[in-house]
Amino acid sequence: MKFRDRALKQQLRSVAYVPQRSSIDWDYPQYGVDCGNDGAYSTYSPGQPSSQSREIVKAALHRVGMLDLRSRQIGELSGGQQQRVFLARALAHQAELFFFDESLVGVDKKTESIMFDVFSELKSQGKILLVITHDLAMTLTKCDFLLLLNKQLIAQGSIKEVVASENLQRAYGDNILLLKREEV
Repeated sequence: MKFRDRALKQQLRSVAYVPQRSSIDWDYPQYGVDCGNDGAYSTYSPGQPSSQSREIVKAALHRVGMLDLRSRQIGELSGGQQQRVFLARALAHQAELFFFDESLVGVDKKTESIMFDVFSELKSQGKILLVITHDLAMTLTKCDFLLLLNKQLIAQGSIKEVVASENLQRAYGDNILLLKREEV
């Protein structure tokens, strides 16, 4: 896989990842600030984080509304709070390419709003975001370019190009009900 004409493996410091909540060990003794520090590892040498990286993490946790809870163990946080900590970790990484793997599943409205605001900010900064989701209704209008996948690429392009009934039927089967929203 390549990013900006170079192998992705050669530039992992340019990539940040926000995982699915289901793939985390919630009993692992990590605190919100530790998770943020994981994201800022590229700004300090092994050992203690620098004052610069501590400020980066503090700003990232503040941006997602988690600064006051930075001393809580990650497993003690609500699902939305956990996702915001992971979002802070990605922001602290100061990446160019962001992967969001089903990161909106099961989050509260506050977290959803914060995440979409951050998505907009990252986009305005020229960052590239790849948002993996099964919830088409929530995210369709917020994306510039879509890929519809089901074991293979079904369609790619704008919402209008991708969300055509024949593409959705190829992806999800014949038993799909399509409702059109009236234009206002």
